Amino acid sequence: MTKAFLTAVLSLLLTTALAQSADPYLWLEDVSGERALAWVREQNSRAEKVFAADPRYDALRARFLEVLDSRAKIPYVTRMGPDYYNFWRDARNPRGLWRRTPVTEYAKTEPRWETVLDLDALARSENESWVWKPPVCLRPARRDDPYDRCMLQLSRGGADAIVAREFDLRSKTFVADGFSVPEAKTEIDWDDRDHLWIGTDFGPGSLTSSGYARIAKRWKRGTPLADAQTVFSGETTDVAIAAYKEHDGPVRNWIYRGLSVREQEYFALIEGRPVKLDLPRDVNVRVFHDWLLLRTQSAWKPAGRVFAAGSLLAIKCNALLGGSRDLVVLYEPTERRVMQSFAVTRSAVLINELDNVRSRLSEALFDGKQWTNRIVPTPADQQIAVVTADHEFDDYLLTAQGFTTPTTLHAARIGAKRWEDFVAVKALPALFDASGLVTEQFEAKSKDGTRIPYFIVHRQDVTMDGSTPTLLQGYGGFSISELPYYSPIVGRGWLEASGIVVHANIRGGGEFGPQWHKTAQREGRQKTFDDFSAVADDVIRRGFTSAAHLGIEGGSQGGLLVTGTMVQHPDLLGAVVAQVPLTDMLRYHKLLAGASWMGEYGNPDVDADRDFIAKYSPYQNVKADAKYPPIFIVTSTRDDRVHPGHARKLAARMLEQGHDVLYFENIEGGHAGSADNAQAARMWAQTFTYLAQRLGLQPGN
Repeated sequence: MTKAFLTAVLSLLLTTALAQSADPYLWLEDVSGERALAWVREQNSRAEKVFAADPRYDALRARFLEVLDSRAKIPYVTRMGPDYYNFWRDARNPRGLWRRTPVTEYAKTEPRWETVLDLDALARSENESWVWKPPVCLRPARRDDPYDRCMLQLSRGGADAIVAREFDLRSKTFVADGFSVPEAKTEIDWDDRDHLWIGTDFGPGSLTSSGYARIAKRWKRGTPLADAQTVFSGETTDVAIAAYKEHDGPVRNWIYRGLSVREQEYFALIEGRPVKLDLPRDVNVRVFHDWLLLRTQSAWKPAGRVFAAGSLLAIKCNALLGGSRDLVVLYEPTERRVMQSFAVTRSAVLINELDNVRSRLSEALFDGKQWTNRIVPTPADQQIAVVTADHEFDDYLLTAQGFTTPTTLHAARIGAKRWEDFVAVKALPALFDASGLVTEQFEAKSKDGTRIPYFIVHRQDVTMDGSTPTLLQGYGGFSISELPYYSPIVGRGWLEASGIVVHANIRGGGEFGPQWHKTAQREGRQKTFDDFSAVADDVIRRGFTSAAHLGIEGGSQGGLLVTGTMVQHPDLLGAVVAQVPLTDMLRYHKLLAGASWMGEYGNPDVDADRDFIAKYSPYQNVKADAKYPPIFIVTSTRDDRVHPGHARKLAARMLEQGHDVLYFENIEGGHAGSADNAQAARMWAQTFTYLAQRLGLQPGN
């Protein structure tokens, strides 16, 4: 052995020893290590005994499973030519059925469903714990023709990594010697019947540091994957690379290069050569016929014009490629009105707007000469969302719902003049007793004076003496908005027993556009905790509840939110539930997909970033001499997005410090925390039993 080799080995051993001394629970990051799993089994056993001893637990689990397995659920669909496809789970099909019905059948009370794939039967025959992921299907030459080929995406235990296999929709069988991709975090699309665009694990050096594809290739049927033609290569520091096909416009094939959470580059593949679009890195691109739709994330000033962050712009594709900046404004936000999302149909762009976190829908149409906008008549007191739209058809499906208003699915067409023109085709029954419940919207003032709106659902006759058990939920990241929705789980688990539910619209989300999100990125992350605690304090100040009766719950980034709030404001809280949480923010970028979030949180390897991250990272900031509210931490062994080590290590450290901690880890389930309805019912029964125990909620409270 050379001196250089020995020096390198000694350096590695020293670095490892220092890391172990600084973090005595690094061994819990070994996902399937026997020592770590023994610790998990011990904690699970302790948690199971706690829940088994509470009669509320089995009762809640049965009621939740009844909801999840109910055949009264709305079968949400994807349009594929003349058919609607739906993935369905119930008591008889816990893993699920992929099925289809003609579009003309769907509105019937009992549509004629045809099973395309029985996932339970497949899992049994292959002895695999398959969990469904949305398939990628080949569009036929004509829009009214039936689809006949898909790449099915199957996950073992609910992980993000998938196995992709070609499937024949006519024979309802896997294609012999068809396209097949081993387990990986794969991005895939059809180019034509005999070629796939693919980004996957091609071997050493082919992945980014986030664990996603770094290389995009075109793969020809009948040839080895290793022989696929490379069309684009990114950098290891990128988040992900993907090639995909658009079915309208002068350019059909595209490359997406993800640079960070909200930064990307787009390349048009012209005669096999990638041509980069000259756009700011935070502009999102969508094709609409021969137009490009550009969604800005920050103020943009091309050619002397100024477009606000959160605008939706349109420009002819060839014009942009030729250097033009002849941009048309389809939507421009105001301070409290922003675009939440948009969808395309054959002749219009549907724009879903939030007006102080309340929905409005509009259509943007191009008549061949100019663009026009018109408001779509929808109820002012319900949350509206377009759930099914396709660029080849002008009919679409949208939902209307509220915290206490069951979700209704409506069929519509572009040009509808009245809400009465929308046909209610499916509706949830009332799955919990909402009598006497009201929804109000208030605002809290955050530490820096910013007004933070929140919704609160409570009994009309609530006693304002601070005694009502209250659940505060939030997220606060990645521009994801917390909007009113109908949840039978929350209804049965909390509202029916006269508990209060609060939804906080804190910064980091997208409720008021890109700036609402950006303000809480990186060094601004502390604002999410300030906003959330301000809402908690406001609910207490108004007399709805008190600290002893206030619980908080959140998952993933929401898990970071609630654990960080617990560390900073333990005096405001009576209980905490953290699901699949981020907690070790000084190592998150080294765990699974964590590196892809550095645009959101910062890079702990950079001193300046590490300084502001270290101030709020829950794992590093919990202290033995602090008095924290009791906490229930739940995660999944098969979560390959947020590493279960985050949850494990925080639980272990807090237990060592003598705090009141309960921990449960589902062996499968992925980032959702559950792989089937029974597991989901168990997770939510655990959550609401724990909160009821700690906050004093009783049936009929």
